[in-house]
Amino acid sequence: MANEVIDRIQYKGRLPQTLLCRAPRGGWMYALVADLKGRDALRHSDYRDQRFKGTSREQSRLLAVSSTLYVGNLSYFTTEEQVYELFSRAGRIRRIIMGIDRFKKTPCGFCFVEYYYREDAEDAMRCINATRLDDRIIRTDWDVGFVEGRQYGRGKHGGQVRDEYRKDYDPGRGGWGKMVPPKMD
Repeated sequence: MANEVIDRIQYKGRLPQTLLCRAPRGGWMYALVADLKGRDALRHSDYRDQRFKGTSREQSRLLAVSSTLYVGNLSYFTTEEQVYELFSRAGRIRRIIMGIDRFKKTPCGFCFVEYYYREDAEDAMRCINATRLDDRIIRTDWDVGFVEGRQYGRGKHGGQVRDEYRKDYDPGRGGWGKMVPPKMD
């Protein structure tokens, strides 16, 4: 039945690249998929938190049982309520921790979503990763669990490191990169 529904949606052209997932409480969830490229959504990426206090093996063990997701590429204007509205479709959320600029204490484009259950986090990874939120393609990754202090950006200017070296203008993430002066014509 699910394939028939997807075919019908794509045939009518209303929701191209639609992923249909079973919702945890029954029924179906629809997600617009940007580009999954066939990778397994539940696999952890090669990224490892360099400030993790422990061995690589311990970190891998914690990632395998974690119910916490890192959510990246958020707009600086995305609210906690918007994150909750989207991610609560996958299950019960324990808490959301919005990432903030270390100096300005303003949002800086990431958050952590903690679920009560691993299965709900898996549903979010499967159905929400690479979808649009606040007109941006977001990405989710497994996280070992929130520790106080991780809500702050780690870049030299207080935000995320990736925004410091960005060479394009991105109004949803604060304009120009911090390390690259804007071009004057």
